[in-house]
Amino acid sequence: MNLPETHPLIDGRTSDAVLLRSYRGERTPIVPVWFMRQAGRSLPEYRDLRVGTAMLDACLNPELASEITLQPVRRHAVDAGIFFSDIVVPIKLAGVDVDIVPGRGPVLGSPIRSAADVAALRPLDPEALAPITEGVARTVAELGKTPLIGFAGAPFTLAAYLVEGGPSKDHLRARALMHSDPTTWAALLDWAADVTGAFLRAQILAGASAAQLFDSWVGSLSESNYRAFVAPHSARALSHVKDLGVPVVHFGIGTAELLPAMHEVGADVMGVDYRLPLDEANRRLGGTVPLQGNIDPALLSAPWEVLEKHVLDVLRRGEAAPAHVVNLGHGVPPETDPAVLSRIVELVHSYA
Repeated sequence: MNLPETHPLIDGRTSDAVLLRSYRGERTPIVPVWFMRQAGRSLPEYRDLRVGTAMLDACLNPELASEITLQPVRRHAVDAGIFFSDIVVPIKLAGVDVDIVPGRGPVLGSPIRSAADVAALRPLDPEALAPITEGVARTVAELGKTPLIGFAGAPFTLAAYLVEGGPSKDHLRARALMHSDPTTWAALLDWAADVTGAFLRAQILAGASAAQLFDSWVGSLSESNYRAFVAPHSARALSHVKDLGVPVVHFGIGTAELLPAMHEVGADVMGVDYRLPLDEANRRLGGTVPLQGNIDPALLSAPWEVLEKHVLDVLRRGEAAPAHVVNLGHGVPPETDPAVLSRIVELVHSYA
């Protein structure tokens, strides 16, 4: 590991954490659990803190980002924090005109759709990452033995936003560029890979003990197109952190058919969305890969007896894998009752 001596994995604070042992493929006395989007809109303390502050401003305020990251760890007693940020933060820091519009998502001032547009993109200046490294360092100092997970968006998902100019249901423009101008497409994804890889590396060096690469929209691709047009660039993104030796989770939405190909780009753990049972995901991955997932977020608003039955089913199916970290099969919906998340943590930790 090429980590600083003060890193929690080196000085011993997090090296024995159940989350990291599970990510390494070890079965632990309790099944670890954390939730994607646990830091955010479902928590009243988050909403209070965010009053009057735009999303990207909150992400780039080290004190605010740290406090938001810590809130769900305090409330739910989850086994990890995940750093509060957004996948478009690194492209903003690299000079792209992007904002997060409430109720819509990331929106660009000008889409990136030509070779000239791609050529005009600037590399990410390492000094621009100072708010991120400070926010992570603040958080790690407070977390103690609880590991922090760093995260970044995968090149395809970033490219989808860049080409479409904002959120899209089908990513038609991005997929069209991929086929019609593969040279420009490759240059765009290489740029995205280097920017998001640097973002991930900065979080790890500042103290994150694990990392997750989100490819939210890659489920719109066939396996053959993923392997030809995307996988090399996702591997390039992860190459930025490979020498650091921390476990890496790879997660996407609608990616049941892509799991083996996504694992091959360099991930240690595969996140599984709510559409695919964990025992089947384990079969598709050859029974050798630790899994993370995959409670259906829709059931968080169901009666407890329904949700409890579902969580127990997820736990039983997860026993097929070498190791299992409980999570959602997507993010926490904003209308979720926080008490339900705390109750899930208690149930998972009591499971034997």
